[in-house]
Amino acid sequence: MTAPPPSQPPPQRAAVLTGVGGCLPPTVVSNDELAARLDSSDAWIRSRTGIRQRYFAAPGTATSDLAVGAGAKALKCSGTPVVDAVLLATTTPDRPCPATAPTVAARLGLTGTAAFDVSAVCTGFVYALATAAGLIATGAAERVLVIGAETFSTLLDPGDRSTSVIFGDGAGAVVLRAGDPAEPGALGPFDLGSDGGREDLITVPAGGSRQRLSGVAPRPADRYFAMDGKEVFRHAVQRMSASARAVLDRAGWTPRDIDHLVGHQANLRITNHVADEVGIPRARCFSNIADVGNTAAASIPLALDQAHTDGVLRAGGRVLLTAFGGGLTWGSTVLTWPRLDRI
Repeated sequence: MTAPPPSQPPPQRAAVLTGVGGCLPPTVVSNDELAARLDSSDAWIRSRTGIRQRYFAAPGTATSDLAVGAGAKALKCSGTPVVDAVLLATTTPDRPCPATAPTVAARLGLTGTAAFDVSAVCTGFVYALATAAGLIATGAAERVLVIGAETFSTLLDPGDRSTSVIFGDGAGAVVLRAGDPAEPGALGPFDLGSDGGREDLITVPAGGSRQRLSGVAPRPADRYFAMDGKEVFRHAVQRMSASARAVLDRAGWTPRDIDHLVGHQANLRITNHVADEVGIPRARCFSNIADVGNTAAASIPLALDQAHTDGVLRAGGRVLLTAFGGGLTWGSTVLTWPRLDRI
C-alpha cells in the first residue's frame, strides 16, 4: 500500500497595505493663538515640541466624523468600498458606550461588518494594525479598514501650557488585504509591549470605574489629560528604540536598510532621539508634527497619508513604524511601501 503524500502546510497569509487616507478638521490653531493666553510664545513652543500649528475640531464635530472622512479616502485609494472588518484606534470615542467603530462602519455603508475600537492611546494604531493582521492571517477577514482618529482637544485643560500646545485633532486610515508575505505592502513582524506599572505617567484620572466607584467627586483638573513630560520623554525614547531594534531583527533588516522612519508624532525631539538610538539618519525620519501636532492614535496614519500624497513614500521604499503611548504601551512593525494611487 502506498503511503499518502505528506500534507502541505497552508500558505501564509500576510496583511498587505492597499490604501491610505487622512482627514483633518478645518480649524487651524497657531502657536501665536495659544501663546496669547498661556504666557508663552511661538518660539518657546517650537523649541520644545517642533510644532507651529495644529487642527481643532469645531463644536458639533465628533471623532466618528473625522474617522469617516479618513476611512472613505482610504477605501477610495484601495479601489474597493468593501471590507470585512473596521478597527478604530482612539482614546476619544464619541461616547463611553457603545464603541465608535460600528457607527463609522455604518456611515461608510458597511452595516453588518465586524467593527470594534482599540484603546492603547498613542500606540493604538500599531496595536490595531497587529490585530487586523491577525484577523487576516487566520482567515477571519480578507480585507480590513484600520483607522486612527482623535479629538484630543476635548481632553485638554486650556490653561495647561504643558499639554494644550502639544495635541491636535485628526484621523488617518489604511486598508489591508490578504496577500503574500513577500509582496510590497505586506506588514512585517510586529513587536508589541506594555508596562501598566507606569499608568500614572499618561492619564485622564476621572470618568472611569475607579474614580466613579471611589465615592469621591473628581476635581475639575481630573477631567483633563495629564502627563509627566520628563518621564514620558525618557520612556518614549527607550521603549520606541528598543521596539524598533527588535522588529528590525525579526525582519532581518538593519538600520541601513530603512528608507523612512515614520514614528508616532509625539515630539520632534523624541523622534530625533529615537533615530539616533536606532542608528537611522535623522534625514530619513518623516515628520508632520509641525503642521498637525500630536494627534495620538491618528498620528502615524496621518503621517503616512501626507508622505504618500507628497511623494515622499515611493514604491519599494522600506518603512519602519514605531509608537509609544499611555498604558504604558509601545509597538513597531515594518513594510516595503507598495504602489498606491494618489487621491
